[in-house]
Amino acid sequence: MGPSRSFQNLLLLLLPLALALCSAAASGEASRRFWVENDTFWKDGAPFQIVGGDVHYFRIVPEYWKDRLLRAKALGLNTIQTYVPWNLHEPKPLSWEFKGFTDIESYLRLAHELDMLVMLRVGPYICGEWDLGGFPPWLLTIEPTIELRSSDSTYLSLFPGGQMVGSTTPKNRTTIIQQWRSYHHGAGKSIIENEFGSFGDDKNYLHYLVEVARRYLGNDIMLYTTDGGAIGNLKNGTIPQDDVFAAVDFDTGSNPWPIFQLQKEYNLPGKSAPLSSEFYTGWLTHWGERIATTDASSTAKALKRILCRNGSAVLYMAHGGTNFGFYNGANTGQNESDYKADLTSYDYDAPIREYGDVHNAKYKALRRVIHECTGIPLLQLPSKIERASYGLVEVQKVASLFDVIHNISDTLKVAFSEQPLSMELMGQMFGFLLYTSEYQEKHSSSILSIPKVHDRAQVFVSCSLGDVRKPRYVGIVERWSSKTLQIPSLSCSSNVSLYILVENMGRVNYGPYIFDQKGILSSVEIDGIILRHWKMHPVSLNAVGNLSKLQLIMQMTDAEASKVSIYGDSENKSQDVSLYLNEGISEEPAFYEGHFHIDSESEKKDTFISFRGWNKGVAFVNNFNIGRFWPAIGPQCALYVPAPILKPGDNVIVIFELHSPNPELTIKLVKDPDFTCGQ
Repeated sequence: MGPSRSFQNLLLLLLPLALALCSAAASGEASRRFWVENDTFWKDGAPFQIVGGDVHYFRIVPEYWKDRLLRAKALGLNTIQTYVPWNLHEPKPLSWEFKGFTDIESYLRLAHELDMLVMLRVGPYICGEWDLGGFPPWLLTIEPTIELRSSDSTYLSLFPGGQMVGSTTPKNRTTIIQQWRSYHHGAGKSIIENEFGSFGDDKNYLHYLVEVARRYLGNDIMLYTTDGGAIGNLKNGTIPQDDVFAAVDFDTGSNPWPIFQLQKEYNLPGKSAPLSSEFYTGWLTHWGERIATTDASSTAKALKRILCRNGSAVLYMAHGGTNFGFYNGANTGQNESDYKADLTSYDYDAPIREYGDVHNAKYKALRRVIHECTGIPLLQLPSKIERASYGLVEVQKVASLFDVIHNISDTLKVAFSEQPLSMELMGQMFGFLLYTSEYQEKHSSSILSIPKVHDRAQVFVSCSLGDVRKPRYVGIVERWSSKTLQIPSLSCSSNVSLYILVENMGRVNYGPYIFDQKGILSSVEIDGIILRHWKMHPVSLNAVGNLSKLQLIMQMTDAEASKVSIYGDSENKSQDVSLYLNEGISEEPAFYEGHFHIDSESEKKDTFISFRGWNKGVAFVNNFNIGRFWPAIGPQCALYVPAPILKPGDNVIVIFELHSPNPELTIKLVKDPDFTCGQ
């Protein structure tokens, strides 16, 4: 990536906005404008009705960006909305990413080529059922603790663009601002916070965001907020005195026009074009719930009530996509322990399904309504995307986590501490962290207590002088349930080694508990005594495709080592390991590998991996993290595998199963999604 392109893309992240309306205007067409007047949106001197929909570039493999935008255009949309997650683009402080999934410039260019406006929700906060609401988790390591979404001076200095207020803009950045503004439709349209009224009432924060936005985009840019269509939300989240337009969102069961009338009270006279900035076509689903669905007919009728009276609406979602990797968000209820993580699938019951299908009742019903109310011509429906069933795939166990923990933990990141450290302080922003310590056991069983663990801990024990690569599974301590666990006596001749594998299941993205650190966040007690002297291993899953080669080397090494006794006292050795020789391990985190062959490029098709019979874990296809599976609780049974991830020839699937695999050691590659597990 050349310097000019890097700076241009960097600017997109420096804009401290939650929503910016960009257009396909070519450079030099400064006369083109977008504004609001007489309670109407105007574009190029004519009234304009926003018929938009969310299509998030980071939830779609880049090879499918154009396909999904074409399907949105065929739905009748003239506008695309997308968040820009700060955490994806700045995973480490001042380390920016703009390639692959993060190549936002290419995504905007595609929308430009298709003559679609783009509502760009840049942040710093996006919500979006995305990990930490889009905030990078390294913010959680700042001391003293910062207050997110507030006028906290440290926070303001860290979010993209905030540090530039009051400084002199370098000449080269000024040039790039003008280049970026060429994507805008004249003045453009920019939101400064996403549903802030349901979070707080810090007006100084909102005023500051306006100041930053004006600095970067000029005084002619039309700024606006979006909040739920209720008095309290609008009162807290709007700032009409700054000439900031107030949009509203509400559920499809609400009567839109009384809410649009309320919206007028929080806008300047003549500046209140009716806009539902999030018209919900479906809803999110957490693990353990039934898959959320909404009726196609009632959804279409609700949209008709807006569009046929010349109101504007943005479908949330038009196309949901997938929470690949570890980026799913989570929600809480009455307290932070009432934790609910989102599925890997972000299908959202949207008209364009997770795998791109548009031949469904909801897509067709919404398409008819959009055409009827707006007169937007009906384009030909895109063809169906072919999907393949590659059949049954046998897998084999490659290694237990405890076999390879020293090989997949960066020795420079392994840490020692008197008390357990959070994942963030360990530099382990996503995935798993293994905590180890020792204690002196009693003759009877012991009680383990972890008052605060985020989010799910698997506990194992072994005799410290025994086979520490084969610890015994004890049980689970979960954020949302019991925080204590009974540990049986091992009758060790030495101390007991304690192993706690903690999974970060996704950070909270909405509400008062958004400051969501992960790992063990309290002391750990055995029978009321605080354990000290912890060793922490970050679990790296970046190269799981090499585990089979690693295990082959380890087996050869172990064969040599078995010829030499490493114990001075063979009696102690037999005493310590006899437990494991007699009892096998029913559950252990382990890696499994399977292969399937694709004959040619033309045979590459979308597919789904069914994990029925498996328990919980993460799956990788050709070293690409396709997400978490948890069929034991459901409702999602299968993970989506887009064709661009596959390749002609040998394709490798690696599964990190946290408990026990399908007893037949098989998975199945099928054509269709399945949301009926655990029901």
